[in-house]
This record gives sequence, structure tokens and C-alpha cells, in this order.
Amino acid sequence: MSMIRDLRAAVRPASRISLRKDSGPYDTTRDPATATAVVDCAVYRDGRRLQNEGQLSPQEAMRLVRRDGGFVWIGLHEPTEAEFAGIAQEFGLHPLAVEDAVQAHQRPKLERYDDSLFTVFKTVHYVDHDRLSSTSEVVETGEVMCFTGRDFFITVRHGGQGSLRALRHRLQDDPELLAKGPSAVLHAIADHVVDGYIAVADAVQDDIDEVETEVFSPGRKGTPRGTDAGRIYQLKREVLEFKRAVSPLLRPMQLLSERPMRLIDPDIQKYFRDVADHLARVQEQVIGFDELLNSILQANLAQASVAQNEDMRKITSWAAIIAVPTMVCGVYGMNFDHMPELRWKYGYPLVLAVTVTICLGIHRTLKRNGWL
Repeated sequence: MSMIRDLRAAVRPASRISLRKDSGPYDTTRDPATATAVVDCAVYRDGRRLQNEGQLSPQEAMRLVRRDGGFVWIGLHEPTEAEFAGIAQEFGLHPLAVEDAVQAHQRPKLERYDDSLFTVFKTVHYVDHDRLSSTSEVVETGEVMCFTGRDFFITVRHGGQGSLRALRHRLQDDPELLAKGPSAVLHAIADHVVDGYIAVADAVQDDIDEVETEVFSPGRKGTPRGTDAGRIYQLKREVLEFKRAVSPLLRPMQLLSERPMRLIDPDIQKYFRDVADHLARVQEQVIGFDELLNSILQANLAQASVAQNEDMRKITSWAAIIAVPTMVCGVYGMNFDHMPELRWKYGYPLVLAVTVTICLGIHRTLKRNGWL
């Protein structure tokens, strides 16, 4: 019996290790609700990531932080309400902010609660395309929600774009900045999102320049050839989507840069001014894009109207020319017995000559006046 108990004691730890290894990034048997949504979970102390075997669960990470100091950074991707419930309870997140983070499709904003800040960013990605069409997707958006606390930072990401993996590695290479705490991560994400806006703005500018060139480039006979109005309208809709991501974020960035907040390190707060300045410049660009596209659309519609008027003038001109032989033929087709020169030998060629002369005269007059 003693030998059997010894064998059980030897097997039990090995089984527990095997289960942890096979169940995912961390032991899902303790908290199955948070297993699938967590992309990364790490503890940072003095600006350096603590190296652990495998990935910590949020509960384990928070216990380490409360015991030894530092902060925990948890990244989630499109969590469900059930997947986020355990983390929200562990970190004491406000229910309204939790609801916004789970449902997504939120307006960029900054909300302050007792022990945390809740920030919503719209990420923007430029969709490459060979040629702009009336159905081309130019701007693709996603969302990043950030919970900033005294000793924790939680990111909730929605959409296929806006991965923060490279940003996390870049911050880990700068321990001095990361030592400032969660507010340094918030600034890095804000700066990363706004840099994405700048890159998209430059790419959209190229699309607008292309459409503008096509609208005002000369076509046949030196007249503007115009372009498909659907392409311009589609680009205008994409710019509007871009504007919805940029404009609402300006006020939160100004608050973070100007108003003292106990969760934002004073040294980090200065850097938010640079982010706000860049964001203001992008907003001016986007507003300019919208106004320029309005002008291009109006010019294109005006060109279409002018082209229609020219077509109508040509049709009217040819109708006026054809009216002359129609009238002559109509008169001589009445078959009266007593008509002038009806029996005359040269009557037929004379009528034809007079008809052609009148038609040529009308044609020359209309062409000289620009109708033909």
C-alpha cells in the first residue's frame, strides 16, 4: 500500500503539468471564460517584462502585481460578454465601459471612472486597389478600447486590423519609457493610431489626385472628359468614414495633454501634446478632402450637364437642317395640278439645288456659332 501511494504522488504532478501544456496559453481549467479572448498577458516591473514559463492568466498576473508591484498589460481580441466578465470583475471595471468594450462600434472618446480611464480609438487601414471604382473599399476601420488603471492596462481590439504585437515589442525595447507605467502604454497606442491616420491620409490624397486629374483632363476636341460620378461618391463616403474616426478623437487627446489626471504620469502627459498636434493636422486634411471632393463632384456633374447641352444642340441643329428638305418634299408631295414650275423641265434639279444650298447655309451658320 505504501508503494501505491508513492506511485500516485509521483503521477499526480506530472498529470497536472501535462494538462496545463495542452490546454492553451495558460491553465484554462481555472477560468475557462477568459481563455479564448486573451492574446497576451504579462507583468512589467521597472519597465521590463517578467519572464515566466508559458503565459500568465490575468488572475495570476494581478496577484503578482499586488504582491510585488509593477503593472499588468492584458490584450484581448473581440471578447464575448462571458469571456470578459471574469477580467472585468478582477480589475473592478465599470459596467458601462465593459458593455461598450464588448459591443464595439463606439465613437472615439475618453471616459473617466473612479479608478480607471476608458479610451476608445478607431483604427484605420488603407485598402490597396489597382483602380478606384464605384465599389472600391478605400478605408477599413477597427477599434481599440483601452482601460488604464493604477497598476493595469487592458486593451480590447475589434476588427482584423490594428494589431498591437509590434507595438508591445517596441515598448519592451524601451524599459525607461515603459517604467512610467500604464500611461506610457496609453500614449504609445494613441501615437500608433494617429501615425496610422497620417499614412492613410497620404494614400487617400493620391486617390483624390487621380480622380481630380481624370475629371479635368482634356478629352476629345480639348473638352474635359469627366469621370464616373459613382467613383467620386464612393471615395467621398470612404473619406466620411475616415472623418468619423479622426474628428471625435481630437477632444480626448486635448484633455489628456492639458488636464492633469492622477492616472497619467506628468512626464507622459507632455507627449500627448505632440499626438494632439498630429491629429489636428490630419483632421484638417480630412476636412479638406471632403470639401475638395464636393468641388470635384460638382464639377463632374456640371461637365455632364454641359455635355448633355452640347448633344441637344447638335440634335436640334440637324433637325433644323433636315426640316428644309422635309418642308419642300411635303409641299411637292401634295400633287396639285396647278403648282408653279410643276411641268418645267428644270424644276426638279432647281428644287434640289435650292434645298441643298439652304441646308449648307444653315449648317455653316450653326457651325460658326458653335452648335455643330
